[in-house]
Formats: sequence, structure tokens, C-alpha cells
Amino acid sequence: MGTGDQGTSRDNWTLPGLVREAAGSHGAREFLAFEDGRTVSFTELDELTDRLATALADLGLEPGDRLLALLTNSAEFMLLMIATHKRRAIFVPVNTDLRGAFLEHQVRNSEPRIVAVDRGLLDRFDDVGTGTISALGAEIETTLLVDDGSHASAPDGALMGTTVLAVSDLLDTTTRPDAVLEAKPSDVCTIMYTSGTTGPAKGVLMPQAHCYLFGLTTAQALEITPEDRFFCCMPMFHANGLFMQVYASLHGGASVYVTKRFSVAQWLDVVIDNGITLTNALGVMPEFIWRSPRSDRDRDHQLRAVIALPVAEEWATGFEERFGVRIVQGYGMTEVNMVALTHPADQVMSGCAGPPLDEYFEVVVADPDTDLPLPLGETGEILVRPRVPYCFNVGYHQMPDKTVAAWRNLWFHTGDAGKFDNAGRLHFVDRLNDRIRRRGENISSYEVETVINGYAGVVESAVVGLRVEGAGGEDEVLAVVAVDGPAPDPVEFLDWCVPRMPRHSVPRYLQFVAELDKTASGKIRKQLIRDAGVTTDLWDRETVGYTVARS
Repeated sequence: MGTGDQGTSRDNWTLPGLVREAAGSHGAREFLAFEDGRTVSFTELDELTDRLATALADLGLEPGDRLLALLTNSAEFMLLMIATHKRRAIFVPVNTDLRGAFLEHQVRNSEPRIVAVDRGLLDRFDDVGTGTISALGAEIETTLLVDDGSHASAPDGALMGTTVLAVSDLLDTTTRPDAVLEAKPSDVCTIMYTSGTTGPAKGVLMPQAHCYLFGLTTAQALEITPEDRFFCCMPMFHANGLFMQVYASLHGGASVYVTKRFSVAQWLDVVIDNGITLTNALGVMPEFIWRSPRSDRDRDHQLRAVIALPVAEEWATGFEERFGVRIVQGYGMTEVNMVALTHPADQVMSGCAGPPLDEYFEVVVADPDTDLPLPLGETGEILVRPRVPYCFNVGYHQMPDKTVAAWRNLWFHTGDAGKFDNAGRLHFVDRLNDRIRRRGENISSYEVETVINGYAGVVESAVVGLRVEGAGGEDEVLAVVAVDGPAPDPVEFLDWCVPRMPRHSVPRYLQFVAELDKTASGKIRKQLIRDAGVTTDLWDRETVGYTVARS
């Protein structure tokens, strides 16, 4: 089986089918390896999940039921996911940082029959509901514990009263063929929750073919082969780590080395020591890697390509030159799949996602108020719809109003701003709500943040546009900056910024903080900053007469 085997009929585009095909092609070769030394071969992945599917059938998991997983990256994560799919049930991986009301919302919304949890994360349920399953309104019957090396006691809190079993014990179950059901491409098999930046997290209903295609297009873009070894250091409860790394490797017959989390200090050592040829880096990860201390080992590796989303002009080319690798970019989201990808041979350009994958998706850039397509080069909202059945989300779980709003005029509205260039390549500009209009110019908050983050002592930043009286309908720029240590002098800070960004992008308002408020998935709560508006603790350069001269 080669990269993203296109010989597979779309009638068989399912993850369990992919597992069986890979097992037949690659047998006892190692597929997954973990930092604790545990490994899983292609054959074991298929056989162990047949056993586990039988055990789940004995626990009453039926087609359409939900299994919610509060699990860090582990073999059990993958085994439980595939076993759930082999029951034609729905796997619900949730962020391991969730607790309290955030976790309670996702439990209530997904209504799982079974909860799987790392033993060390059991306390996350202590404050969910009022301490009982009935208070949650859920019908959780069973708690499956994954041994993560911790010594937490038996579950209490909202899981009190459920049957508690160890996943390791279930793996001893003898496979019963009638318990392993044949999945269909149309089966909703996974619910992944959005971050809920502007409201309660929405559960994305993902069919089998949708999940399958996520890995297929990534495998094709990276030209993955059995000779490759992927490094997955991103959480598998997100689509990037799960589908674009683990399942993309399954498509190509590559092996995967998995760690619990990303560490910039250990990244290069892991890449070198494990013969890594491919990896992904999302958000600030690639910039952190680029800004790490240089080493005489920077090119002492086999790494050939990195999917990095997004990249900045400031460091992208420098990253490629320093490490001797190619950066691959793209555009996608949990709801729509990957709808555009560059090729490793393409020159890296900040914001360029490559041409749309026209075989699978129709993509336009439209006026966000009218949904009418815009000319090349003009910035608008990215709208997407599928050309292939079941390769796209089918709505938000138990949120019909959100589903209808996202699908107005028969296009899925991504909420992202983008544009097409003359070569037909899609460019990501910003989140639509993050767009800032100042002095007749569109400002990318990401680009301003990239500059600010280069200032000594700055950990990260959030840049938003504020509408204030006297601004003539345009935005004033506010930068909330998290610093390690004492706050810098605002005037000295702006003196540093001015030569590094366009005049219209220089913040009017500044606020220095120790830490930025974030969602459970680590996204900065920019809407809260906007909603607060101009507060008394903001430093305003106009009040001290600071002006930015025209260059």
C-alpha cells in the first residue's frame, strides 16, 4: 500500500478498513512507538481492537452510542478509538485540560454511555455536576481506566456509581466476530469539540470518510512511504495530531513516534535520536523551535519536511535554511477537512496555503455580508463545500441553530479571512473576527503579534482592534502582552516596534500582563479583550503625545 492508496474505493473509506488494509500490507512491522517504550505493530493494532470491540459490545456499546475519552497520547487512545469505530459507535476525544464547567458541557452535550480516562485525570470529574451521574443528565454506565503510571484512587465525583474497569483487562477478551461490525463511510464516528472561543464548545459531527480523507490528503501532500517515521508531539484529541499525523502515517505505511506533549528543549534530540523524517508544528511551535538556541546538531537529522501552520515571513525561510528541511503549509479546520495544501517543493510564503484540493472541495472567498464571491486579490471570508459525499462535517451535535448558521446559503462559513492570488493559491489572512481595519488598511493580528513576540521578555501577545469614539469607523489597535518579569517601559517598547511594522499597525493601546486568558484548548480569549474595550489600565500613546512619524 503506497501513499494514500487511491486504489481504495470510496465505498471503503473508513478508518477500521484502513487499519485492516495496513495490517495486511505491513504485518508485524512497528506502527506506533511511545516514549515509555511501548510499541504496537500494524497487525496488533487490528487484532487488539477486534478484542476491545468485543469487550465494548459486552459492555453494551451499540451503534451510535458515544464513548468519551479524556486521555493523553497513548496506545490506549488509539485502541479505544478504533474499537469504538468497529462497533459503529462514536468516539469523543476531549481536551485533557478540561475541568469544571468546560468538561461538564462536553459531557452533557455528547451524552456518553462509556467514559475512558487516564487514572491521573480522574480528579477532573470531581467538580463536574454535583457529584453524581444523574445530575449530569448523562447515562454513563462504565468508566474505563487507563494506567498512566499515577496512583490516583478509584473514581468519585461525577463518575461515582459507574462500573469501573481497566482497559488492560479488556484487552484479554477473546474476539467474537459478530461483535466487530462493518463501518460505512457515512457513519458519524467522531465528535471533536471546537475551542468555544466565542461561546460554548461545538461538537463537530465527523463521518468516517471525513476522517479518512484528513489523513489521505496529508499523506499525499507529504508523499509518505513506509520508509518514513513521523514524530507526533501534538495531542491526539485534536485533528492535526490524530488525523494529519497518526492516520496519515497509516495511509502511507509509515511508523509514528508519539510523545505526550511538545517540548522545544527536547524537540531536536527526539528528531535525531528516533530517525524522524516528518513532523507537524502548529501555532507558535515552529517559531519557538526557530528561536531556540542554535546547535551544531541542527542538521544532524533525517527530517525532510514539516507541516507548519501558520508561518511568518520573519522566520519561515530561516527555519528551512537552519534545519535543512522544507515547510509544507495548508488550510483546514475540523469541520471542513484540509481543503488546501502546498507541496514540499513549493517555495514557502507566509500565509500561502496552496491551491484548493479541487477533487474534493469547492472553495471561494466571498464578501462576509453577502456571500458573493470576490475578485482575485481581495480579502473576504473563506467558504467551503464538499464535492465528495461524507468527506465533510454533517453539523454540530445537538446544536441545530449553530449548524444552520454555519451552513447559510449552502456554503460552510469558516469564519476565516483569506484571498486568492493570481496563481489560484489560497492565502489565509486571519480569523474574520480578528481582522483590524486602520488607516484604510487591513491589519493581520497574527503578523503584529509575530513582531511583538520578538521583543526581549515577551512570552506571547494578543492584538485586537477596538472601535472607539472619534476613530471614524476604523479600529484602534490594542496589544495585550504577556511578559516574563517586569513590564517594559511603553515608550521604549513602541520605539522598538515602530521600525518593525507598518505605521498603521503600531498599537495605540498597550497592556502588559503576566499571563493571557485562554480557552481550554489554549486559544487566547480575544473576544473578552474586545468586549472589555478601553479600560483604565490600558496605556494610551495618544495621552502622552507619542506619535508615529511617516517614513
